[in-house]
Amino acid sequence: MRVCLIASSRFPIREPFAGGLEALTHVLARELMRRGHQVSVFAAPGSDPRLGVTELPVAAHRPSEAGRADVGATPEAWLADHHAYLGLMLDLARTGHERFDVVHNNSLHYLPVAMAETLSIPVVTTLHTPPVPWLESAVALSPRGSGFTAVSRFTARAWSHLVDCTPILNGVDTDAWVAGPGGRNAFWSGRLVPEKAPHEAIDAARMAGLGLLLAGPVLDRAYFDSEVVPRLGPDAEYVGHLHHDELGRLLGSAAVAVVTPAWDEPYGLVCSEAMACGTPVAAYARGALGEILTPEAGELARPGDVADLARALRVASTRDRALVRRHAVEHHSLAGMVDAYERCYARSASGLAA
Repeated sequence: MRVCLIASSRFPIREPFAGGLEALTHVLARELMRRGHQVSVFAAPGSDPRLGVTELPVAAHRPSEAGRADVGATPEAWLADHHAYLGLMLDLARTGHERFDVVHNNSLHYLPVAMAETLSIPVVTTLHTPPVPWLESAVALSPRGSGFTAVSRFTARAWSHLVDCTPILNGVDTDAWVAGPGGRNAFWSGRLVPEKAPHEAIDAARMAGLGLLLAGPVLDRAYFDSEVVPRLGPDAEYVGHLHHDELGRLLGSAAVAVVTPAWDEPYGLVCSEAMACGTPVAAYARGALGEILTPEAGELARPGDVADLARALRVASTRDRALVRRHAVEHHSLAGMVDAYERCYARSASGLAA
């Protein structure tokens, strides 16, 4: 099929990835290409050239002095994203039917949803977050413009007041995230921001008597400096923002991975990455983590309860690594995810619901 894959305009689709959405878009595009589909990725400038990306024109809009004086003036970055997606959707409305069989909106922006009904080709939108105001309003405006999928059953339920979503669980490349030998330390990875609460991972690991390595982009410097840096020491080290090969090596060499969302996690890709490496997971029972992390692969803790998370770390570290790996391969593989998206594209192209 000829697939138009709409990605983030904010962060490039390249390693080291800013987050799970960018990593997922990258692996989805590459697997679709490997299977023989013609994939056109529309993404932020600086994305991986191997994807044949068409860069979204995220040029900063320079408002006039009169525009800047308005009390309701929007931030320039918001305007840049808006115009990038507006230009793309207008172009697809004009000539998209000549180039594509299906559009897969894998972004978090509202315009591909709100304008989906203007296209003469089917649109599939994957919902990666619980309802947020700008996206919720777009879905309410055009509930039949897209066919909707969601990255977990939890996320599908969160949107059920507006649309029916087909859950398609995120997948990881289990040929790239390979089983490791384990080790003595715990490992945490993700965006170092308050809603991911890495400072609580440090506290819990220390309480459990485990060393901890942390990896990921520092996207909130004030939070990192005030809550993470003071907690670092000989038993807690920040190792930087890493590529997947190094992340996989460290995950495979950990006794346990720790996931500490301070919000309702829509999926939790790091959980599947760890399990693919055979590394059991201790996580707060928030959002979709209760359906992703089953007892053979790790242990859940009460949300926000650091002492209970320390207990979960000790329990999870005793899990059989071979069973953890098998769970990831059977339930959270890239192959299974892309199989489901291929079926979804085919249904949409034939005029059926996603």
